[in-house]
Amino acid sequence: MNGLPIVVFLVVLLLVGVGAWLAWKAEKARTEALAALAARLGLDFDPRKNSHHDERFAQFEIFRRGHSRVAKNTLSGGGQFFGAGCELRMGDFRYRVTSGSGKNRSTKTYDFSYVIVRLPWHTPPLLIRPEGLFDKIAAAFGFDDIDFESAEFSRAFMVKSDDKRFAYDVLHPRMMEYLLAQQPPMIDIEDGALCLSDGSRRWSPEQFEARLEFVRQFAALWPRHLLAQLGS
Repeated sequence: MNGLPIVVFLVVLLLVGVGAWLAWKAEKARTEALAALAARLGLDFDPRKNSHHDERFAQFEIFRRGHSRVAKNTLSGGGQFFGAGCELRMGDFRYRVTSGSGKNRSTKTYDFSYVIVRLPWHTPPLLIRPEGLFDKIAAAFGFDDIDFESAEFSRAFMVKSDDKRFAYDVLHPRMMEYLLAQQPPMIDIEDGALCLSDGSRRWSPEQFEARLEFVRQFAALWPRHLLAQLGS
């Protein structure tokens, strides 16, 4: 009987060790798959942690959350968007949130993936994201977003911009149909850059490629008159 607690402890220790090894193996395989994706897309790949990412892209709220913020598994280079060559960056981001104090102090780690494209020009800010419960509650108190002729689109997405005309130009009927069909995560345009992310989960290599293609199609649907106006 005296040896039973020791046996239980060793079994638990073994299970923890096996779990840690499996997690390490899965992470290694994911990093190798992202490196292969970068090579196929002609992008650079850096698996190392970058603690300056949150400063470089501080205009996006998702990179200012919590503490101990780092980016890693970064794919970077150039690509064609909006009819021009643009800087492209995508990868993983991690931050931690600490709550409580003393014995009740706890820290939770959050990981998510993102795509960032530097725009060829500066535009007014534009936020497009799936509408949630809190958005509906805010609307009930008068804190409303921009509404569109498509009631279905207005119910599905929360849209904010300092320039409604710009929002209406970007979100024309074909664009709204595309977004409704794709159901993308949050699209945030701030200070000359576009960020696509849900801010809550990491993507597989295949999802990275699909998100990148989404951004290409989203950029291709911007009307020509708007691109000419922005480029003038």
